[in-house]
Amino acid sequence: MKDVITPEKIRKYLDITGLALDKATIIAPGSSYIAEVAADFFDMASRYYRDANHFYEKDDYVNAFAAINYAHGWLDAGARLGIFDVSEDHRLFTLAK
Repeated sequence: MKDVITPEKIRKYLDITGLALDKATIIAPGSSYIAEVAADFFDMASRYYRDANHFYEKDDYVNAFAAINYAHGWLDAGARLGIFDVSEDHRLFTLAK
């Protein structure tokens, strides 16, 4: 049943994305335009993460799965762009090199 979205699978992805949110920090200079972009990326990741948790608590695993993937996608994009410091963590993030 690997093609079924189970509560255990969602919990695993929520945990991984929670760790990634804790690790990612904005490194763009505060007065730069890219700092606004970085803040927006982080905000979007945080909001989708909260949404995923909300859906998970409501036993809506399909929407929880969708939201957690969006959350982590925003984090990966920020890491690849170099606007987040993720300490070269290739386990939690999809980095360029």
